[in-house]
Formats: sequence, structure tokens, C-alpha cells
Amino acid sequence: MFPIRDHNPSLTTPYVRNGLIFLNVVLYLLTDPMLGGMTELWDRLALYPAAVMHGEHEWGFLTHMFLHAGLIHLGGNMLFLWVFGDNLEDQMGHIGFLIYYLACGFAAAAGQVWAAQESTIPMVGASGAIAGVMGGYLLLFPKAKVDVIAIIIIIIKRFTIPAWVLLLAWFGLQLFSTAMGQDDGVAYMAHAAGFIGGILLAVPVFLRRGGPEFWKLTQGRPLYQPINYTPSRIPEVRR
Repeated sequence: MFPIRDHNPSLTTPYVRNGLIFLNVVLYLLTDPMLGGMTELWDRLALYPAAVMHGEHEWGFLTHMFLHAGLIHLGGNMLFLWVFGDNLEDQMGHIGFLIYYLACGFAAAAGQVWAAQESTIPMVGASGAIAGVMGGYLLLFPKAKVDVIAIIIIIIKRFTIPAWVLLLAWFGLQLFSTAMGQDDGVAYMAHAAGFIGGILLAVPVFLRRGGPEFWKLTQGRPLYQPINYTPSRIPEVRR
């Protein structure tokens, strides 16, 4: 199950979101071994918790956010950033959103380093930073409608749910996987730390908008008239 779009319009062009997606795609193409890429960049720019704990490769806190381990890894992350990033950039401004995104990535990396201090497994991906974007979106627009695609074996269905349902379900999965000690190569602690960090870092924006009064004004929905999309070829789930 993954989101394909929200019904939450923004008034400004999300230059930073688009630029981040472009940079991630370019670096993936540069480092993909199937394309004869510069795989040595992967070794140099990944985040190694054990190295960081010994005062080495600290730049990995920043550079790991722009590397990905495969097309599915890249595509999934960029999809979430595409869906949720524009509205936060609209609220925070271009520079503010860039700082926020990087700060969320740092928070995610710190969480992973703390949880796996002696790990020599490289950590890569924008997942932690994007988890922060999702946390900020949850705080500002919990009731915005999100179109989700569910794939059940060979059946593909589309349905619309409030953002808080999708985002809290995703966060719950990260916590569950962390508690179960899942060893599938996914940095669940980084996701959880980034999500929590994103909520906390978005609090100043929330308070500037009026705090609880902002929710009373919008009921957690988009600030502007929601988008009504034309019918999709993908069938809706019937109640």
C-alpha cells in the first residue's frame, strides 16, 4: 500500500522538493553498478555508525540522504517526497523547507547510530528525511485526503483515506519492526527517529499558524480548496 497523490493543493512551486528529487535521481544514476557507475562514491558517502562513533566519516550524516540501493528504494522514497513535500515547502518557504528536510535526515541518522553503535553496515537513503516530512505533514494536515494504491497479490485497488490513517499506520509499522528486531536491511529506527524529529521540528511552524487554533480553523484539512481529481482507470474499493 502506497500513496500516489494527495488532495492538498499548494500555492507555490516546490523548487526545493523538485531539486531534491532531481539530485537523488542523478546520484543514483552516477552510482548504479548496472550503469557502470562510480560505486566508490557509495563507499565514501554512506553512513557507517561504527565509524561515526569513532570520529570518522562524519559527513555521512549528510551524504547518506542522497544515495539509494536500488530502483525500488529510490522510487518509493521519491514518491513519498513528491506527495507530501510540496505542502510543507508551501508552509515553510523554500529555504526553510530545505533546512527542515536536512535536519530531519540528521535526526534519523542520529537515531540509527544510537541504536546500532557498532554496526559497520552502510546506511543510505532519503527515507529518514522523508519520514520527517511525513511527520510534519501529519502535524499540519492530519485530515487531508490521500489517494492510496493497494496491491493484493494481483489485484490493484485505489481508495482515499485521511492522511493521519496512512501516516500513523506507517509509523506504527516502523515501531513494530524495530521492537521485533527485524533484520531485513531496513533502518527502521532511522525511520522512526526521522518521523518524530519531523513532528518536533514542525512545531514552530504549527505555532506560528496559531497552534490549536490552526486546527480549529482548518479541521486538519488543506488550507485551500481540496483538489477533485478526474476519475482514474484504477477501480475504487467499494464500501
